[in-house]
Amino acid sequence: MFDSLSTKFTSIMKTLSGKGKITEKNIRDAVEEIRLSLLDADVNLRVVRRFINSTLEEALGEKVLLSVDPGQQFTKIVYDKMVALLGGDDQSLKLKGKDTLSIILMMGLQGSGKTTTAAKLALKLTKEQGRRVMLVAADLVRPAAITQLQVLGEKVGVRVFTIPGEKDPVRVAREAVSTARHELYDTLIVDTSGRMHLDETLMREIQNIAQTIHPDETLFVADAMTGQNAVSIAQEFEEKVGISGVVLSKFDSDTRGGAALSLKSVVGKPLKFIGTGEKPEDLEVFHPDRIAQRILGMGDVVSLVEKAQQVYDEEQAEKLAKKIQKNTFDLQDYLEQLEQMNKMGSVDKLLEMIPGAKGNIREEDIDLKEFERQKAIIKSMTKFERSNFRIIGPSRRKRIARGSGTSVADVNRLLKTFEKQRNMLHKVMSNKKLQAQMLKYFS
Repeated sequence: MFDSLSTKFTSIMKTLSGKGKITEKNIRDAVEEIRLSLLDADVNLRVVRRFINSTLEEALGEKVLLSVDPGQQFTKIVYDKMVALLGGDDQSLKLKGKDTLSIILMMGLQGSGKTTTAAKLALKLTKEQGRRVMLVAADLVRPAAITQLQVLGEKVGVRVFTIPGEKDPVRVAREAVSTARHELYDTLIVDTSGRMHLDETLMREIQNIAQTIHPDETLFVADAMTGQNAVSIAQEFEEKVGISGVVLSKFDSDTRGGAALSLKSVVGKPLKFIGTGEKPEDLEVFHPDRIAQRILGMGDVVSLVEKAQQVYDEEQAEKLAKKIQKNTFDLQDYLEQLEQMNKMGSVDKLLEMIPGAKGNIREEDIDLKEFERQKAIIKSMTKFERSNFRIIGPSRRKRIARGSGTSVADVNRLLKTFEKQRNMLHKVMSNKKLQAQMLKYFS
C-alpha cells in the first residue's frame, strides 16, 4: 500500500534531514516534489492544493527555518498535515454495550467486496471484542449472494440469518432485528444488495432498510483499486442515504492510495477499515497516524507489536528482544520467525512497519518465493551450525545444499540475507527508547 508515494516521501525527507540548514528554496522545492507525488498518487486536485498551501505556509515560518533541526521540524509539519488529511483521530465503530443490539448496515456497488467485508467484520468483532454477531443476507438481487454469505459465515463461525424465498429485503432486515433481540445477539451486520452502477432503485431500497432498522453504523464499502471513482461514489451515497464511515476493500492492491488520501476531505466521513488481503482475518482498523508514519518511512512499531502479540506472549517477546539487542539472534530464531510469518501477515507488509527497513532491504531480500527454500536450507543444518552461522564454510555449504535440495548459491544467498537482517534488527533494538516502547505494548 502507498508503495510509490512512500518511496518518494522517504526520499524527500531524507534529503532535507541531511541538511544542516534549510533555506526557503529548499522548502519550496521539497513541497513541489510532494505536490507532484500526491498528484501521481491520484489524490483529488483540490485536496492536494489545500494540503500544499497549508504545508508551505507553516513550513516557511521561523519555527522551521531557524530551528536547531530544521529537517526534523519540516518532517513533523508534513506528518501532522498527513494525519489530518487521512482523517485525524482514529474513528472506531460507535457500537452500544453488549446488553443492547447494535446494527451495522453495509452498502456499496456490486463487486466492491461488500459481502466479503461483512464476514471479515463479523470475525473481527467476534474475536477482538467478544461480541455475539449475526450476519443478515438482505442482498436478494445478486445470484448466489445468499449462498456466498452462508459459506463465509460458516468459515468465520458466525450465524447467517435468511428467509428462504423472500423477495423483500426490508422484511428480511426487520425479521433479523427481531430474531437478534429475541436470541440476545449484541451485533447485527446487514449485507444489502448492490448494483453495477448508481440508480434510484438501489438508493430507495437502502433508504427503506435504514428507515426500518435504524442502524448505528452505515458503512459504505468501496474497491480501493477504483481510485477517485470510489471517492465520488462514496459522496453520492453520503448525499442520498447518509454514511457513517467508509471501508476500502482490496487496499493491499492499491499501490497509489489516492482514494484513502482524498476520502475524508471530499466526503467528510472517516475511513474506518481497510481490506488487506483475501483471508477472513485481513481487515484492519484504519489508523491515520500509523499510515502517515508508513508513508513518511517512519515505520509503524505499534501495529507491528500488535501483530506480534497475536503469536507471542510477553515472555517470548522479551526473550527475542534481548537476543536481537545482544546480537545473538541466530538461524534457529530466524527459522522460527519464518514459520510464524503467515500468522502475522505478508513479509513486505511487516517490513513497512519496521523503522529504517524501507529502502534498506531490496525486493529480492524479501521475495516470498524464497522462504520455503530458506526453511529447507536451515532445517538441513546441524544445531551447532544454526547457532553459529559463521562456521558454515564451503564444504558445509555443499552438504547443506545437497540435503535441502537446493544449490550452494541458494545457501550463500540465505546467509547473506540473514546477516543483513540480523544487523539491521540489532541496530533498531539498540535504541533504548524504542526497545522500552515495544516492550511496554506487550505488558
